[in-house]
Amino acid sequence: MFYFDPLYFVFALPALLLAFYAQFKVQSSYRKYLRVPNQLGISGLEAAQRLLYANGLSHVRIEGTRGELTDHYDPRTQTLRLSAGVARSHSVAALSIVAHEVGHAVQDATAYAPLKLRSGLVPMVNIGSWLGPVLFIVGLLFNSPNLAWVGVAAFAGSLVFAIVTLPVEYNASSRAMQMLQGSGLVSQAELRGAKSVLSAAALTYVAAVAQALSTLLYYIFLLTGFRRRD
Repeated sequence: MFYFDPLYFVFALPALLLAFYAQFKVQSSYRKYLRVPNQLGISGLEAAQRLLYANGLSHVRIEGTRGELTDHYDPRTQTLRLSAGVARSHSVAALSIVAHEVGHAVQDATAYAPLKLRSGLVPMVNIGSWLGPVLFIVGLLFNSPNLAWVGVAAFAGSLVFAIVTLPVEYNASSRAMQMLQGSGLVSQAELRGAKSVLSAAALTYVAAVAQALSTLLYYIFLLTGFRRRD
């Protein structure tokens, strides 16, 4: 019956609302500044090449990736992947996203500790994010609190990962703002637009922490209540 427990929404609703708001802010900021051309008229791809070269990262490969707002830096292969909408766009939004991802490349090159920690957590989180809820549910169904607690512990890795991600993303955005300003790729007016895009994106990571925390608290509440009834 806990699959459909209305109490879940007491824990989850604030985080869900924050997640919806964060996505709205990301989309609205991105759409707004996608229509604003940067002062130099360069594309996202050209900006990526310039910023990588300026930071001594000419060895970082640039590849395309499918989808929208799927741009990312892969530290395993030292590859910057740009969506077509960003790579081809001459907008302030495109330069903002590119600079943020180059910020991750700089983090990787300088052995930024939170990035290395996050990368190290990926295998554990990939397993715990799906195995944790399974163990938790099985533990409750078969009256095995110990197994359910193992599930809680496994899922807790998702919260740790989300928390570690915050300084990684905020630092990359801070580096992005410094690069955009120092390189002269954008004007002061355009810099405000870039900050709007990056701030909206950062909010999604705050929402991810809230969602992981609310789910973990719900699991703990259910389990402690289960033990009291037992």
